[in-house]
Amino acid sequence: MRYRGREVGGEGGVRLAMESALSARDRVGVQDFVLLENYNSEAAFIENLRRRFKENLIYTYIGSVLVSVNPYKELEIYSKQHMERYRGVSFYEISPHIYAVSDNTYRAMRTERRDQCILISGESGAGKTEASKKILLYYAVTCPVSDHMAALRDRLLQSNPVLEAFGNAKTHRNDNSSRFGKYMDVQFDFRGAPLGGHILNYLLEKSRVVHQNHGERNFHIFYQLLEGGEEDLLKRLGLERNPQNYHYLVKGNCPRVSSINDKSDWKAVRKAMQIVDFTDGEVEELLNVIASVLHLGNTQFGEGDDGETRITTETRIRNLSKLLGVDGSALGRALTHKTLLAKGEEMISPLNFEQAASARDALAKAIYGRTFTWLVEKINQSLALKDEAYPGSKGSSVIGLLDIYGFEVFQHNSFEQFCINYCNEKLQQLFIELTLKSEQEEYEAEGIAWETVQYFDNKIICDLVEERHKGIISILDEECLRPGEACDGSFLEKLEDALGGHGHFVTHKLGSGKTRKAMARDEFRLLHYAGEVNYSVHGFLDKNNDLLYRNLKEVMCQSENQIMTQCFHREEVTDQKRPETAATQFKNSLAKLMEILMSKEPSYVRCIKPNDAKQSGRFDEALVRHQVKYLGLMENLRVRRAGFAYRRRYEAFLQRYKSLCPETWPNWHGRLADGVALLVKHLGYKPEEFQLGRSKIFIRFPKTLFTTEDSLEARKPAVALTLQTSWRGYREKAKYRRIRHSVIVIQSGWRGMKARRRAKRRRQASDTIRRFIKGFIYRHEGRCPENEFFLDHRRFSFLVAVRRSLPRTVLDKSWPAPPPALSEVSECLRRLCMQNMVRAYCQRIQPEWKKQMEQKMVASEIFKDQKDCYAQSVSKLFVASRLDNEQINLKVVQTLGNDKVKYGIAVTKYDRRGYKARPRQLLLTATFAVLVAEAKLKQRVDYAALRSISVSSLSDGVFVLHVSNEDNRQKGDVVLQCDHVIEAVTKLAMMADNINSVNVSQDSIRFAVARGREGVVDFTSGSDLRVAKGKKGHLVVTAPQINTR
Repeated sequence: MRYRGREVGGEGGVRLAMESALSARDRVGVQDFVLLENYNSEAAFIENLRRRFKENLIYTYIGSVLVSVNPYKELEIYSKQHMERYRGVSFYEISPHIYAVSDNTYRAMRTERRDQCILISGESGAGKTEASKKILLYYAVTCPVSDHMAALRDRLLQSNPVLEAFGNAKTHRNDNSSRFGKYMDVQFDFRGAPLGGHILNYLLEKSRVVHQNHGERNFHIFYQLLEGGEEDLLKRLGLERNPQNYHYLVKGNCPRVSSINDKSDWKAVRKAMQIVDFTDGEVEELLNVIASVLHLGNTQFGEGDDGETRITTETRIRNLSKLLGVDGSALGRALTHKTLLAKGEEMISPLNFEQAASARDALAKAIYGRTFTWLVEKINQSLALKDEAYPGSKGSSVIGLLDIYGFEVFQHNSFEQFCINYCNEKLQQLFIELTLKSEQEEYEAEGIAWETVQYFDNKIICDLVEERHKGIISILDEECLRPGEACDGSFLEKLEDALGGHGHFVTHKLGSGKTRKAMARDEFRLLHYAGEVNYSVHGFLDKNNDLLYRNLKEVMCQSENQIMTQCFHREEVTDQKRPETAATQFKNSLAKLMEILMSKEPSYVRCIKPNDAKQSGRFDEALVRHQVKYLGLMENLRVRRAGFAYRRRYEAFLQRYKSLCPETWPNWHGRLADGVALLVKHLGYKPEEFQLGRSKIFIRFPKTLFTTEDSLEARKPAVALTLQTSWRGYREKAKYRRIRHSVIVIQSGWRGMKARRRAKRRRQASDTIRRFIKGFIYRHEGRCPENEFFLDHRRFSFLVAVRRSLPRTVLDKSWPAPPPALSEVSECLRRLCMQNMVRAYCQRIQPEWKKQMEQKMVASEIFKDQKDCYAQSVSKLFVASRLDNEQINLKVVQTLGNDKVKYGIAVTKYDRRGYKARPRQLLLTATFAVLVAEAKLKQRVDYAALRSISVSSLSDGVFVLHVSNEDNRQKGDVVLQCDHVIEAVTKLAMMADNINSVNVSQDSIRFAVARGREGVVDFTSGSDLRVAKGKKGHLVVTAPQINTR
């Protein structure tokens, strides 16, 4: 039975936070799902998770099971202070945490001297790896250590970066997804100090070496080597930095990930290898193997003149020969030929193109998979317990950590998902058995009658998969081993023949019409404990065989690479016995794992991913419901709630709730069991709601506990009041008696007066309401005594509404909606109000402002929604002139004589030949416009001869004055540019009385040049304003587009 530790702290001890937080359950939910009132409701389960997640409370219990929701952000709950807070504290004394599970497991191991294990499960991205890291870190920080143990602690922690580099990869669901299952044993001595460790790995996803889905990556180590490796190292290995140059790294089209720094990870891995006792020679040969996989992926095949397959990339073969220490020619022959044994004779058969590529990929997977196994064994040697160094290891105990893949259901499920879900079926079977066993042991220890629990026994599904000669794995192995043309289709047919009548097995052929619509013809469906899953048989036989051609094994057995010599043994070639299939190997390793777990006391951590986008604060209810279902959490809760929802030791229960019973308050001096019995009797517990054990009280329903907790919250003010009354003493009682009579008399008189006033107001209110209702009923009738109050009230209400919401400006068109009877009056009032505001506005306007508004109106007619820079000019007032009198040459003024300058502005004129920019002044008089250069009048344009003005739609200041061809004095149209084009063109158009002749062009403006020739100004959008002569002889104006139209 799980060790619970002390239940009540001493003075100033740890508060029972779980129970004290019950009063806040409406906001943050309950900390233990067992306390959910509606524990059969999946919606209530998920809502409780959501509430806690929104409050950054990512941990929740189901009894002794910890449910963890990945927050996708750093939380300040993993510091050393938090570790000390949970150290040595009973499981339920403070809020749920991974440290609470870690500490409870550790103390149970030390006190009971029984091996423990923590099972961590969940889908990719749910936080399993991080949870195992937090557990190891907790033990590393809190356990007693010596110098020897400190080195071991460092090796335990640093084994993670190495395993993650070689066994983790970026997937759609997780940037650091573990692609293998891991079980780690940590061994402790009698003092609780770590002595050693051992790791078992399960079902490495070797297919990722040769193929990745789009958006995913190969294992981290490949990218770390290319990104972080030194130039000399890459040159020795024959590698280039760019991952896109390698066939095995381009299929996912995701060489780099923003959340992963391969360069810094490479440094961390190299440092971790040193700490985990890798020698320089081992690291060198390990990197040779990794590089050889990349070269193997770039090995290409073609057809020779004789039609046989040959290798077209001899450089790769030479690199492989160098890195793996094998004969290059022998390796080349083994990749393009296979050796067959027939009646004791060997025959060499050439491989076609597809077979050669498959052989190459099979070799790459075999090399990487066996190297990973060697890597785990190497780490195990570093973590192994050495009796010579620490002789006190005979009384050691073990805590195991199982970081295993959770139930997987994808759009397309294949052999890997079949094995993973079979593993979860076994773990669920183990969990139910051990949970029921633990519950039964606790009941028996407390003398409580055990009641049979109804639950789904998934043994029938486990047997369906693993039963000898009849199970799916046996049928798969039989199909792989039988002579003849075996294929995935024939395997499916055998399954239908052997398992056709099984209630948890369905295929397209065996299913109903509705089932056939949801299944492909090459799929079979298993009804797992967590739901239905369709598996495609495509690739089942190849993945189960996982065979490597005999001649490839022979070549690898002759390798001079020390790692390869340990991975490929000569016995594989000489042994005529066929190796076990992948499914059988997995079944056998899973059976050994079950034996290991059954021999230990388990704890459970269920990890949940709140969303697929890896965003903090986002809770995807559909995704969470999917995981709750496939983790079997509702089944766990139902089993835990089958008996009593809440249990607590007598001393803890009595200490907390004794104030609710006069006989137990303030102190109880009798037997604890008698005090608890008296307390629950006073609280009115019914016999079916609780039972008293030898040292604990068992409460069946959470509602009973919540009612007791609410009573305690209501009781606290009374307790405080009692303390205050005792402190004040007897003298306050005398004062109370003197004023009591006076208070009663005053209260009686005041209450009577208030009651009379209240009655009078209610009578008046009822009369008013009655008249109003009657008027509403007769509102469509003519005015009469019954509706006059209602009609007057409506008129008055409307006039009040009009008064309160009168328009403030002439632009404000709002007006209260009138009753139907006052529509005409409302319209009349609205017109009068508008006329009054318009009249007042016109009286207030100044002549200068009136002139300004007239010019602005003209500019609006010409440029609104036509030119980009118009919106910016609206808020800027037009000025009388952009040139002061001092800026206009005196000779020019004398030349103009009586023609006074009305407006002047500095412009840039572009010549007709070459478009050379020349500074000019544009002066507008009453009858003509003139261009001035210093003291000379360069060109005069009479308004009568001005045909039109052209501007562009962009934000430039270019405009063209088109003059009449009949005026012989004119040399042609004028191309000008100025900074205030809106203002200048508006004033020119108004003075020439030619407003309707201003043209806004989108692309180009054509203008007349002397002798009948035409010029063109092209306008384009760009980042900066630029005017230059183009290639075609056009004037090209580039201006930024503001997009304010």
